[in-house]
Amino acid sequence: MGEKVLMKGNEAFAEAAIRGGCRFYFGYPITPQSEIPEYISRELPKRGGTFLQAESELGAINMAYGASAAGGSVFISSSSPGIALMQEGMSFLCSAEAPLVALNVSRGGPGIGGIQPGQADYFQATRGGGNGDYRIPVFAPSGIQEAVDLIYNAAPLAEKWRNPVMIFADGILGQMMEPVTLPEQRPFDEPQGIRARKPWAITGYGDDDSRKNVVKSLRMQPDDLEAHVEKLFEKYARAERELVAAESVGVEDADIVLVAFGTVARIAKEAVEILAERGISAGLIRPVSLWPFPYGEFDKIGPRTKVVISAELSMGQMIEDVRIGVGKRLPVRLIHRTGGMIPTSLELADRAEAIFKEYIRT
Repeated sequence: MGEKVLMKGNEAFAEAAIRGGCRFYFGYPITPQSEIPEYISRELPKRGGTFLQAESELGAINMAYGASAAGGSVFISSSSPGIALMQEGMSFLCSAEAPLVALNVSRGGPGIGGIQPGQADYFQATRGGGNGDYRIPVFAPSGIQEAVDLIYNAAPLAEKWRNPVMIFADGILGQMMEPVTLPEQRPFDEPQGIRARKPWAITGYGDDDSRKNVVKSLRMQPDDLEAHVEKLFEKYARAERELVAAESVGVEDADIVLVAFGTVARIAKEAVEILAERGISAGLIRPVSLWPFPYGEFDKIGPRTKVVISAELSMGQMIEDVRIGVGKRLPVRLIHRTGGMIPTSLELADRAEAIFKEYIRT
């Protein structure tokens, strides 16, 4: 680990991907993540990697699919409408069990929307916008250092699970600056070693010339497709047990519990301090893994809690998972902003206090 350096989020994300061993990047510029392809186009070729700007996000995801199938360590990035265009390819990658690291620096929607931050891609990320039955592990950092660490570790994680892994970073994180400690450079895969590490890859060579790998998502026989999907979901069940991650603060003895991820979780932490000054004990659950969602964290909520509040930059999407986690034990309410609007910690505290007072009057 080196010294701390002050970096813009997008540039830190790009550097983390390179240092994490991602050797191939395919992408297309879109605000608020355009600094990522700009940075990688300059830095990745210097270190022996390949940068290619595609004609569109559709082209980028299919180029990435091809490079991954050939055993390459691939990183892609985009923002909300661009990620939407990549959803068919994500379904292909999951079916073909081809690893990939994807980063969404999300913005407001629907449609083209605006270029300001948003979290309304939650359903897209956790439910999947492509066809068929599949899952993608999704991790949501709340700071640039955490994003760097998650991106750095995503390549080996994707290879271990033979699946895309997504980092969900709202646009604020991409555009802000913070000091970060960058990890050491992980060596790139050498072509001669790919067959040994990835025996499933299409490399064009190998010790056994009679063995021909096929990486595909097409399975015409119903029983073959069913068996394949069942196998995938056995893998996803293991991932649900092993990949879940969250941070919980003060939920055992809280009057109210806030649930927030990404930048909103940082705002919520300040709101918790404001509420404490007003005599209201607030806890916070911060999901780090959006899928698998940390439902078990809600079992830590103590008997004192009156209400659980989901705070989101959307009209309410994560709240569905919050309701599953809470069950029938407590009411669940929503505090939201959308369209690129961001609440202050004071606004969040005021709205949470008003909701709390509703429940102590009843």
